[in-house]
Amino acid sequence: MKTGNRHEATANSKRAKTLGVALCAALLALSFPVKAQQTAKVPRIAYIAGSFPSAVSTRVDAFRQRLRELGYEEGKTIVVEYRYAEGKLERLPAIVDELVRLKANIILSAGPAVTRPAKEATKTIPIVMMQDDDPVGNGFVASLARPGGNITGLSSLAPEMSGKRLELLKELIPHLSRVAVLGTSTQPGNAQGLRETELAAAAYKIQVQYQDVRGLSDIEPAFRAASQWRAEAVLILGGPVLNSDRTRIVDLAVKNRLPATYNVPDFVEAGGLMNYGVSFADLYRRAATYVDKILRGAKPADLPVEQATKFELMINLKAAKQIGLTIPPNMLARADKVIK
Repeated sequence: MKTGNRHEATANSKRAKTLGVALCAALLALSFPVKAQQTAKVPRIAYIAGSFPSAVSTRVDAFRQRLRELGYEEGKTIVVEYRYAEGKLERLPAIVDELVRLKANIILSAGPAVTRPAKEATKTIPIVMMQDDDPVGNGFVASLARPGGNITGLSSLAPEMSGKRLELLKELIPHLSRVAVLGTSTQPGNAQGLRETELAAAAYKIQVQYQDVRGLSDIEPAFRAASQWRAEAVLILGGPVLNSDRTRIVDLAVKNRLPATYNVPDFVEAGGLMNYGVSFADLYRRAATYVDKILRGAKPADLPVEQATKFELMINLKAAKQIGLTIPPNMLARADKVIK
């Protein structure tokens, strides 16, 4: 090969190597922003509850299961930040503000006590109510069919359930004449639930004593007052305060030998006697579908608020035995779940 040709070949080879190195460097540089964009696209969901984690674990499990069914994998394709006020509702505004600052894509509200500060904190981040006993009355949505803002989700409005629970107590204890009702007056829906209870009580000629439980320190005094009044049974209207300390409430009911009916099944799973009402696990499952729709581009204003469609009767035979109570066979036959 001539000297000129060798020099030309060498130069071409060097240029090719230089071009190859430059191309690799360019591709490597481009890969970093792509990875950053992919990471940035992983949606961050904020779940906020006023209770303790244990009080809603069954429901959260149902929500997570539905997310998996929809193709999401926590920690990889979706991030869920879980926050609990543990019965201290005054902490909720600060918790909401923290997650708004974290730029959550969606806020999941475990009840109206969460939805209110969330509504005040943001007008742009979609808020999905996993349960709310009166979304329109609470001022969260314009109507169930057309929410009209950044809030949508599921309504657990079923105040008639309180009256049904009293009917079940009467069926269980035919001579029933005095029932202590525990609720939280600041909880939306409490007044309506109490009214339904009183209407049923009047029909069955049962006296009702209402005990207002606004904080955890009010629980034991409420049971003392019920015992002094010679209550024959207890009906729990519910709310974050009562729901967050379900084990102590169940224990106090057993200690005072009081048949009790509860607003959520979690009490029965913790050793309580009976629950009849909305399936909150079902509501939480359906909330995952709202998350999926919003992440795919749907606007909360265009997603109608759906109502509870599944109701359950749960009975704990162990709890009945503890207080010397026999459950009628026809009631057991109607139960959706019996704990033996």
